Amino acid sequence: MRENRPPRPPRGWIDRDAAIVWHGFTQMAAFSETSPIIVDSAEGHELIDTEGRRYLDAISSLWLCTLGHRVPELDEALVDQLGKVAHSTLLGNGNTVVVDLAEALARVVPVEKPHIMFASDGAAAVEQALKIAFQYWWNMGERGRTSYLALGDAYHGDTVGSLSVGAGGFGSDLFDPIKFPVVRTPGYNDPRWLEAALEALRDRAEDLAAVVIEPLVQAAAGMRIGDPDDLRHLGEACRESGILLICDEVATGFGRTGSLFASTLCDLSPDLMCLGKGITGGYLPMSATVASKKVFDAFLERASDSADTDRTFYHGHSYGGNALAAAVALRHLELIEERNVLSNVRARATELKEALASRIATLEAVSEVRQCGLMVGVELVPPAPPTRLGRLVSQAAVQRGVLLRPLGDVVVIMPPLTVRSDEILRVVEVLRESILEQCAASSGT
Repeated sequence: MRENRPPRPPRGWIDRDAAIVWHGFTQMAAFSETSPIIVDSAEGHELIDTEGRRYLDAISSLWLCTLGHRVPELDEALVDQLGKVAHSTLLGNGNTVVVDLAEALARVVPVEKPHIMFASDGAAAVEQALKIAFQYWWNMGERGRTSYLALGDAYHGDTVGSLSVGAGGFGSDLFDPIKFPVVRTPGYNDPRWLEAALEALRDRAEDLAAVVIEPLVQAAAGMRIGDPDDLRHLGEACRESGILLICDEVATGFGRTGSLFASTLCDLSPDLMCLGKGITGGYLPMSATVASKKVFDAFLERASDSADTDRTFYHGHSYGGNALAAAVALRHLELIEERNVLSNVRARATELKEALASRIATLEAVSEVRQCGLMVGVELVPPAPPTRLGRLVSQAAVQRGVLLRPLGDVVVIMPPLTVRSDEILRVVEVLRESILEQCAASSGT
């Protein structure tokens, strides 16, 4: 018999959320005080909250929604796949739509004769790449190559392996005892970063399994941008030494830089490439680790192998190669070409650069504006005594109907790749107003 309970008192969505949901990278004790938006629906480039208020999604919902929200063609691809199968395991079996997607990706990634292993998020794609690189050398009979070279300011995800090749920050120092050591050289912010990396390559040539980089842009570091020629030189050095090159394109992939992949702009052909974030246009979790033929072939059994030799890669995710995600990812890749999205990225990036130069870079509270395509970091100068200016400015922007999210005191702008000219100007004007408002508030004027 159903228990006779009194009705629950009405509560706001923020209170209900805070009572039961645990948000990542969020101090939950202050969650309700930060005026978070609770999204109920979306349309085009805008999110709509429970009160019907609209927000221009200027961060593409954490860099994912490349074409915006509720894209009819992606909706249709998802529904069509639901009429076939939502998921079937890729462990020892296959699925037609996954094969279609893998073939489509193979035609565009800058990897030689690629084979593709799917997972669910960018960190998992990096983790796969690290394990593949380690076992590659084991399978080749070189058991001493157990180290990785990674750059300062790097961010590769929050699993233990990806944290290890990352350079700290975001509270990750707490986990140092469970991370493995890596060879660390400076990031793109250091003018000598390439020289230091090449020196480390020479010094550790016998024990390095792979070099791990974010090609062109270290996004989570606040949009630190490298020189394409420097990255090309590093790629050539890896190729000459035989050390594997892992390119983490989780953030830069699928058009953010104005090219489908940043590696192409740097003339890089990595041995392993990590994809994620925008792969499905923000619809469903999916990532991929792309391996070159050289790497893949090292995992195949050979006639000369002894009976106790096992080259199999014992790794795989339950939802790896999910059919629904694959169907959306395939249609997303097609739409990028059909809509000439990369041309829009380049045109809007030029407009954004000009607007930032005239309206943002000249502000006293702005120390630097860094941009590559539609990837922007606006670094602020905190007042004295210091406040969390990046957070305050972003919150002020949200109150004006533009969703921004900071990395410390760097305000990130990452609009959808299909962003319009009027939306570019709106984001810049709202950011300017928000910076001026918060600076005035901190000075007491």
